[in-house]
Amino acid sequence: MARRGRVSIPPAQESSPESVEEVSLEEEMVDPSALTTPESKTVTLAPSGSDDELYQRRGNSSGDIPEPAAFLTEDRLLENTGRNREAPEGFWQYLLFVLTFRLVNVGDSRAARERKAIDRRIATVYEHGPRYVPVVTRKGGVGKTTVTTLLGMAMALVRDDRVIAIDANPDRGTLAERVPRSSGATVRDVVKLAAGIAGFTDFAELVSKDKTRLHVLASDTDPLLSEAFDEDDYNVVADQAARFYSIVLTDCGTGVVHSVMKPTLERADGLVIVSGGSIDEARLASETLTWLEANGHGALMKNCIVALNTATQATNVVKLDEIEAHFLSRVRDVVRIPYDPYLAAGSVVDWTRLSPYTREAARELAALVAEGMSERAGT
Repeated sequence: MARRGRVSIPPAQESSPESVEEVSLEEEMVDPSALTTPESKTVTLAPSGSDDELYQRRGNSSGDIPEPAAFLTEDRLLENTGRNREAPEGFWQYLLFVLTFRLVNVGDSRAARERKAIDRRIATVYEHGPRYVPVVTRKGGVGKTTVTTLLGMAMALVRDDRVIAIDANPDRGTLAERVPRSSGATVRDVVKLAAGIAGFTDFAELVSKDKTRLHVLASDTDPLLSEAFDEDDYNVVADQAARFYSIVLTDCGTGVVHSVMKPTLERADGLVIVSGGSIDEARLASETLTWLEANGHGALMKNCIVALNTATQATNVVKLDEIEAHFLSRVRDVVRIPYDPYLAAGSVVDWTRLSPYTREAARELAALVAEGMSERAGT
């Protein structure tokens, strides 16, 4: 067994300078009562804690703690708070933040501020139940399903709650083909299994999921069955979706007089009408607005957003401003969807592969829709 080593500590040597006389403690006993002390003073100990904690306490103190010089700058750039310690976005803004050892924070770049502002608009919180948004058109081939997909992805990426897009097209819709198909179930399966759907896990097995967090419920693939999808069936599907999702988008068919359209519009908190860029396509979209107004949906029409798809073949660039001005006189706003060669393939949509202009248009559409639902619901 290894022996423990011992450390020898040399004894302390007592020495005193020759000029210092030895003093006996017994001979120099002092009577405490004979001592006189100056007027007592209160000594305040500096509180412990970080600079942030001290700064927060300063608002509740009586002014005993002096404010550090960094807190007294006129423009508050050196304010040493938790907010200021968050790194800003933008190359020069971040570089200055690092070079000054996290002291100077001039804020985010303009692009970052604009992006965050749109994020806040999209992330509008609703207090009273889910919100329904049908996407409608009276002409096929103008990009209604693509617009529904872009709108859903833009919302799902930003919002903390769940977003679902339901394909209610009676003529075999293609909405589920815009996302990776992870389930073979359709709206018909939801109707059949409605009584046995106990929770979100059961419902999630019936939908396809995109990496943006958008969920998609496919329509029936059999034309004979899809015709049987009627008003009552849509109400069942919409009620089930309302249990688990805050935003319910509906990709409607081209027929506004179809039986499914009635419950869709009755539930609608917002509305998106898709129009192509040609005169004929815009005329059909305008007729849809007229139909809505004539059938008791005037308030919904005035609050709706027109998605003007400029990627259609018959788009007349010269007339776009006139078409947009016409719609602005009837609806709340218009968003132009630019041509994107990636979307022209008509297959699965990958948000990261879209052009920046397409993503920007989709996010603006999502922000306008989210704001409109809040205004209409009065929340």
